[in-house]
Amino acid sequence: MFENFYGNATAAGVLDQMVSGSRIPQTILLAGPDGIGKATLARRFGACLLGHGPAIEKDDLSLPHNVDLLAEREKMPADKRGDDPLIFQSHPDFVTFCPEGPLRQISIQQMRVLKDRAQFAPLKGRHRVFLIDQIDRANEQAANSLLKILEEPPPYLIIVCTASNPYDLLPTIRSRSVPLYLSRLTPDEMDTFVALRGLDQPKRRIALAAGSPGAALSVDLAVYDKRRAAMLALLGAAAGVLPWADWAKQSEALNAARSEKLENYLKVLYLLLEDLLWIRYNPDAALKNFDIRRELESLSRVIEFEWIRKAVRKTDELLDLLRRNIQRGIALDAWVMELRR
Repeated sequence: MFENFYGNATAAGVLDQMVSGSRIPQTILLAGPDGIGKATLARRFGACLLGHGPAIEKDDLSLPHNVDLLAEREKMPADKRGDDPLIFQSHPDFVTFCPEGPLRQISIQQMRVLKDRAQFAPLKGRHRVFLIDQIDRANEQAANSLLKILEEPPPYLIIVCTASNPYDLLPTIRSRSVPLYLSRLTPDEMDTFVALRGLDQPKRRIALAAGSPGAALSVDLAVYDKRRAAMLALLGAAAGVLPWADWAKQSEALNAARSEKLENYLKVLYLLLEDLLWIRYNPDAALKNFDIRRELESLSRVIEFEWIRKAVRKTDELLDLLRRNIQRGIALDAWVMELRR
């Protein structure tokens, strides 16, 4: 139905029927895990409505030039970003709004641009399509501003939103959207995707991606292994099997790497904690980090379920604090001390 889109045939089929039947809701919410293909499906949907798919695909945030642009804007002062809100528009009738800045949020300034551009009729065809990628990262002001557009959108405007967790959105935004839920790909679908892309170390990529093709494609295994080494030292020190000095070296290196985001390390930490839980209580389960099973088995012998539960809860707390721009090293040091007690 949609060229080069893998998995989630039901959601893709619903969108295809909307186009063929010319019965398209004005606000669509695509929800599902990160890397599952929500924004990709939105662009394919836009291409079916508007044509000129190659132009729309230039808005793909994973393309190198877009990655570089987002990285450059992280270094800009907040007031400068506010004066020049980020949008992507390679097709005249398809506009992409996405999170940006050090905290990766959708801003009120971006939503003001959306309101201004919503007033213009299509340059070609019958529709304009606005993609709001990761709308669950919109701050409160931005979310309230968007709500005003959703209440009375112009008849030619179709807004497609993506969200990892739709329940992070205002209930009034959810109630004005037609939701489509995308699930993780099956093992066979992931095997097909990785084989067609010719990716290296396919087994590791499939295991770490957990059914998300975008994650399998984008993961840099060398960088992942570096972050994993740091999180293994953190877990070892917190469990008392490694001296504090081992973690201190990793903490110092992490503080020195200013370009590194704490969120990336926490994602690795979640995977390690999940594997520890499986090893402890279901040894036959497939591990995300199967290549370091021995190290994880050694660690699992000295921890209990309550320790893992507390570790997950403390990691959740750190994740919630990310938008407050907390100090990485201090936050992780405190994490180790809490669990080490």
